[in-house]
Amino acid sequence: MFHGTERHRVCFQLQVKPERIDEYRRRHAAVWPEMLRALKASDWNNYSLFLRPDGLLIGYFETADLASAQAGMAATAVNARWQAEMNAFFVALDGAPDTGFLQLTEVFHLEDQLDAISTATERSTS
Repeated sequence: MFHGTERHRVCFQLQVKPERIDEYRRRHAAVWPEMLRALKASDWNNYSLFLRPDGLLIGYFETADLASAQAGMAATAVNARWQAEMNAFFVALDGAPDTGFLQLTEVFHLEDQLDAISTATERSTS
């Protein structure tokens, strides 16, 4: 959770086919402007992708609600085109890339733990 707002951090994993890594990088160096605007309008915020040399892809974004963010993108024509093109880049994908990813479980967040310490300290001094 974020300070005073209902924001969730989403981290996910996919595997890019080794022979498609260079092309995947090229495609993401210049994502279609319409796709960028659709992501932002659908509440995909602070969105980043990280790619290891062997094709392991880790994605991260913040949203109020994952299901709503995915549904918002599913309702756009640009997303259907983008997902159709991106699907061929991934190994063993169950569905479209934006819904078929493996979501990772967050086990640590610095600010959450610092907030917990601060709150506990405030309670003990009151």
